[in-house]
Amino acid sequence: MPEIRFHGRGGQGAVAASRLLAVAAFLEGAYVQSFPAFGLERRGAPVTAFTRIRHEPIRDHSRIYEPDAVVVLDSSLLKLVSVTDGLKPGGLALVNTESAPEELGLPDSFRIAAVNAGGIAAGHGLGSRMSPIVNTAILGAFVRASNFVGLNSVLKAIEQNIAVATKKNIEACEQAYEEVKIIGNDHARSGSAGRTATR
Repeated sequence: MPEIRFHGRGGQGAVAASRLLAVAAFLEGAYVQSFPAFGLERRGAPVTAFTRIRHEPIRDHSRIYEPDAVVVLDSSLLKLVSVTDGLKPGGLALVNTESAPEELGLPDSFRIAAVNAGGIAAGHGLGSRMSPIVNTAILGAFVRASNFVGLNSVLKAIEQNIAVATKKNIEACEQAYEEVKIIGNDHARSGSAGRTATR
């Protein structure tokens, strides 16, 4: 069962994205765990969050050092943090960026996905154009690229846990699901996760 590491900056919603993913997996019957690791506790500082999804109770409470997927909410972190450190061969690296996956300079031993989550979030009025809140958009892309949980489960998690601008967050999630670009293993490119739960 997958382990996912989120890299973002304070205020972008990395911790919320980790929690929403855990809720979505829980709705599908999985055991889940979600927790953050903060550096400097200020807006814009690097933030890491973790999600574990299991078929059985989770007894490991350590940070995730060898993830199956990494989700990068701010592409500037690619130059500052070794975001793919420990990522398993064939694992997924999803980046919020205007660039194409092949332009990111990440190793081809991974599946690489890219989505303009910032542009999508800003277009739906989530945050500002200079500082968009990208958590729900990046989750939509993650569903399509990973096939770890179903889109419907993520949308239900958003509906149940985001009280402000719920409809806009759902629309941003759905748009990113459609627009994510993926290179590497083709299983996710076809959108096999669909709009239903995968577990």
